[in-house]
Amino acid sequence: MTVTTTEISDHIGLEVTGMTGADLVGAEAAGQLRTALDRYGVVVYREAHITDAELVALSRHLGEVVVAPFGGEKEFPEVQAVTRDPSKSVLAAYREGTFFWHIDGATDEVPQQATLLTAKVVADDGGDTEFANTFAAYEALSEAEKAEIDDLRVVHSFAHSQELANPEPTAKQRAAWDRVPTRVHPLVWTRANGRKSLLIGATAASIVGWSEEESRALLDRLLDWSGQPRFSLRHQWKPGDLVVWDNTGMLHRAQPYDAGSSRLMHRTTLVGEEAVA
Repeated sequence: MTVTTTEISDHIGLEVTGMTGADLVGAEAAGQLRTALDRYGVVVYREAHITDAELVALSRHLGEVVVAPFGGEKEFPEVQAVTRDPSKSVLAAYREGTFFWHIDGATDEVPQQATLLTAKVVADDGGDTEFANTFAAYEALSEAEKAEIDDLRVVHSFAHSQELANPEPTAKQRAAWDRVPTRVHPLVWTRANGRKSLLIGATAASIVGWSEEESRALLDRLLDWSGQPRFSLRHQWKPGDLVVWDNTGMLHRAQPYDAGSSRLMHRTTLVGEEAVA
């Protein structure tokens, strides 16, 4: 089968067709993927139909793989089911929180490096995934705007992200959320190689030293800025699609889908490579 690559936009996304899971398990394919992630942030392999074994093999070529603490598949504990069906995942109740822009591991010192997500069953309605490039969004700010935010620090809270989806939690729910420690990060994440991105999203609760009103005004403005069409893409899933993204610089969110939906994704995640600085 002929392999074709198509740039989705100037700022984000590369689509690859004609590759199967078997084509993706080698070191060469992983090296090409890493290069593409550095350039495009999100790589879409259309209808690759990658198996769990192939997904784990590809992930291991890319880096250290997170072993899912909850909800891992029995044969492959690195693979986590993403679904709203509680019979298939102990984390199903938290999936509504993914309907808001976020990065994975924002409350960790070292957020996860990348995510690989493949569609086993797609939703009949909703369930698309959106991505926004916060490297490009930061770069496009004016010099005055960059100077305004470069030294700010933000409190990231899992509870804050869950409150967006469930503003009136039970005491038990609130207690579970509060067991996840908060984390203070710079608003602008500067990498060792000099690249900078905005560390924002649903977990970004407040700016250190600012009032709640001032914090929300700036954080919401930056989120709206990053999510505009020139920095973002919306992926409409087909069964077998595999999407890989640089979790450190790409916000993502799922479009809402019904709690009774049969939508089922399998995911692996790579351990972070660089602490936020």
